[in-house]
Amino acid sequence: MFDPLAEVVTLLQPGASFSKIVSGVGAWRVRRSVTGQPFYCAILDGGCRLSVAGQPAITLHAGDFLLIPAAYDFTMMSLQPMADGDADTPPVEVRPRDFRVGTQDIPADVQLLVGHCTFGSPDAALLVSLLPKVIHVRGERRLATLVELVTEEARGQRPARDVILAHLLEVLFIEALRSTATENAPAGLLRGLGDERLAVAIRQMHEHPNQPWTVAQLAREAALSRSTFFERFKQALGMAPMAYLLTWRMALAKNLLHGRDGSIAEIAQQIGYSSVSAFSVAFTRYTGLTPGRYSRDEAAV
Repeated sequence: MFDPLAEVVTLLQPGASFSKIVSGVGAWRVRRSVTGQPFYCAILDGGCRLSVAGQPAITLHAGDFLLIPAAYDFTMMSLQPMADGDADTPPVEVRPRDFRVGTQDIPADVQLLVGHCTFGSPDAALLVSLLPKVIHVRGERRLATLVELVTEEARGQRPARDVILAHLLEVLFIEALRSTATENAPAGLLRGLGDERLAVAIRQMHEHPNQPWTVAQLAREAALSRSTFFERFKQALGMAPMAYLLTWRMALAKNLLHGRDGSIAEIAQQIGYSSVSAFSVAFTRYTGLTPGRYSRDEAAV
């Protein structure tokens, strides 16, 4: 069966950037401001709290995994509260890729694997917009096994370490995302895939982007009336069906133009446009660049 979720992750091209082990004890707090990088955190032992951009703090426990596809301002802190006026706690590197926060001379009560990674896609921001802002997974044995493998690889200096880490992270992301693909997920692709009726239509759009889909045709695929399908889709994904289809076609187009996989006419046909001019108008309206200009700019990077 065609899998839209796996395709989105594959198009994102996740790669290993930086990971480290962080141990903490007592009261501590670390704030970070980053520019939209993907951030992940696995709780190996103990517990801590994390707040993202002013949202209420999330309490994390051993075995939990948290992924922020585009992180900006976030704060990690101990379960033991700190006063608002207390200074933040600078991490101390005790050995390569191994940091300590809080009191230095007593056994740690929490251990984390934290890291940033990269998305190699030329359209990562668009794809990330289809995902929840924060993905928190708890009690998944398979995920815990993957985290253990990532931890071992991150700590070691074995041959092909970065290649192995990149592949493990891709699997880890897919596992984390599909663990939260339910009807209770925030609006976006995961919530849509958690609705078995909508999932049929989403799979069709991903598998056959070259088809001249209409809302009525997609509604028939989902075995829903046109009006019910439209409202249910918009509520679940946060956008109308045709807007989602355009978003997906443009993501595919950017990826194909980035590698210049075929002529512009062939790319247009692959993603559902009957002519180069129709594709060019849609692409230019969406990106501000013609397909040819976009392809040349990408080749020059």
